[in-house]
Amino acid sequence: MFELFHYPFMIRALVAGGIVAILLGWLGSFIVTRNMSFVGDGIAHASLAGIALALLVGWATLPTAIVFAIIIAIGIYVLQHKTPISSDMAIAILFTTGLAIGVMLLHLSSGYQPELMSYLFGNILTVSTQDVITIVSASCIILVLLAFTYHKILFTTFDPDGAYLAGVTPWKYDIMLYIVTAIAVVLSIKIVGIVLVSALLVTPSAISKLFATSFASFTFFSVVLSFVTVFVGLLLSYYLNVPSGATIILTGTSMFIVSSIFVGIRKKLV
Repeated sequence: MFELFHYPFMIRALVAGGIVAILLGWLGSFIVTRNMSFVGDGIAHASLAGIALALLVGWATLPTAIVFAIIIAIGIYVLQHKTPISSDMAIAILFTTGLAIGVMLLHLSSGYQPELMSYLFGNILTVSTQDVITIVSASCIILVLLAFTYHKILFTTFDPDGAYLAGVTPWKYDIMLYIVTAIAVVLSIKIVGIVLVSALLVTPSAISKLFATSFASFTFFSVVLSFVTVFVGLLLSYYLNVPSGATIILTGTSMFIVSSIFVGIRKKLV
């Protein structure tokens, strides 16, 4: 089993995947509670435009995609809260717009773009040392930020009116949550891909919700299950020689199915 640690690409994938899993697990608990599951999917697909632009002009891909994703996240928030447009409509508009821009930019680039496929479906072989540095650095900054603002985000999540009366400005923390979610989604694209990233954001939290008895335990289980999903998925993809992104998501789905069956059986026995 330990032979895989002799390969630099697996070490890079495990480090990047592990830190992203912790980040997505923590964010996922807020995303699921706020019924924002579709936000991650919308941001991921819309970020294709940023990736395509970077590939077209030769810019660094991850930073470019992060900037574009932040713009998309703010756009979604503005459409949701400053217009009569519903949440799903706002996401759908920017989702499809970002995809369309990405397709147009890719049409302008000549030749086959092998790197693009790794962003669409995830590929551990394409995680470079620079990617690891970017992913770990950005993830650590976000985790520290979440640690310092955890209680205020929690307050605004469950009681925005009460938070406002208590002197907390809900919209600031809402926008912050949208922005850090956008960054986290882009950081995880190299691991699981644009097509599958929202599942990693939501599935561990869905499993956690079956067992958690408080929001603290819900968050803790989400983080642990997200890490286990990525770690086991990467191991299986290595030994089975199958795509890493799809394997990670199917691992999470399998865990959800087994957990649901277990909870269902336990309820019948009680």
